[in-house]
Amino acid sequence: MNESLQIQRKEQILDAALKVLVQNGYEQSRMDDVVKSSKLSKGAIYWYYKSKKEMYLDLVNFWVLHYSVTLNYIVEEGALPSSQLKDLFQYFIDQSESDPQPFIALTEFWSMAQKDEDFRKKLQKVYTNFLELIEGIIERGVKSGEFKKLDVRITALSIMVNIESINWFTLFEIHGVSAREYMQTITDFILAGIMKKH
Repeated sequence: MNESLQIQRKEQILDAALKVLVQNGYEQSRMDDVVKSSKLSKGAIYWYYKSKKEMYLDLVNFWVLHYSVTLNYIVEEGALPSSQLKDLFQYFIDQSESDPQPFIALTEFWSMAQKDEDFRKKLQKVYTNFLELIEGIIERGVKSGEFKKLDVRITALSIMVNIESINWFTLFEIHGVSAREYMQTITDFILAGIMKKH
């Protein structure tokens, strides 16, 4: 089997695994459900993944890679740090509106991280990398004089926590406030708080 077909098969399995996870939750998900959803044979699934846990740990990798392409582009472009932060918020709100499934799945991974060391380490690595990406934007803003002098780590954590709040909008219906309205307001608050007054 050539490499491109292997990648395609793996994506087919992980897309099915995501649907099953969102529908059933991690504990109630079975490999048989993924077989059915993927329309592949049980042998094909087990060729790639020996267990449900191995498959769902790889699903975290799959979505991190999926998002990393755009996130790295946002950070690498020559825009002002304030524009990069706006783009970051905008990207996640657009993603949550176009495909909320990964955000719903993330709440399952949070739950698993409380019970399983491998999931905890995996998510810690994901969030550390994301935090460092945000810290890079803040540091550039402080160095360039666009942002005031502030605690880079705390500022980055605050921004990450607010981006994560999108997950709550996928879980609960908040009457009268959309996730987009909330994120736009929070973006304005954060930028107003960190921009240097000229």
